[in-house]
Amino acid sequence: METGSPDDTGTAEATEPTEPVRDQPVWTGLPPGLLRMRRLLLVVWLGLLTLAAGLLPGLFLGPFWAALALLPAALLAWGWVMLERNWRSWRYAERADDLLISRGVLWWEETVVPYGRMQLVEVTSGPVERHFGLASVQLHTAAAATDATIPGLDPAEAERLRDRLTELGEARSAGL
Repeated sequence: METGSPDDTGTAEATEPTEPVRDQPVWTGLPPGLLRMRRLLLVVWLGLLTLAAGLLPGLFLGPFWAALALLPAALLAWGWVMLERNWRSWRYAERADDLLISRGVLWWEETVVPYGRMQLVEVTSGPVERHFGLASVQLHTAAAATDATIPGLDPAEAERLRDRLTELGEARSAGL
């Protein structure tokens, strides 16, 4: 039994229709200033805890109890590594109709916020964030569960993102 056309030369060409390649989002990571700020806060708080856990028991109960300082010191070393993993996991992407926010190391979470559903876009910066030159963008929607935050951005990038999201939200006219 013959298959094919009379001019079939036996070459295998891909004649199956290929599925169109969807545009992959262009992800933007967070600036390293956020990692520096979080590590400094870790060192300050766990450094004080390490000092208190070693000094107070060492003075009042004896030098053997000063070994309690090893626990916060080990926690500091573990936290140092975990902060970098967490920082690397945060990213966001602006697509044509929505904003994607991805985060998480153990529990990965991706939030999709349609531009038309945004009601409020805020740029906030607390005193520690301002000292490090950082700001956060918070997106509010009608559903409280879909509120999203992008922490640790440069203030200029946070304002640009706020303005762009506000513009796109107004263009979609369902939210802002």
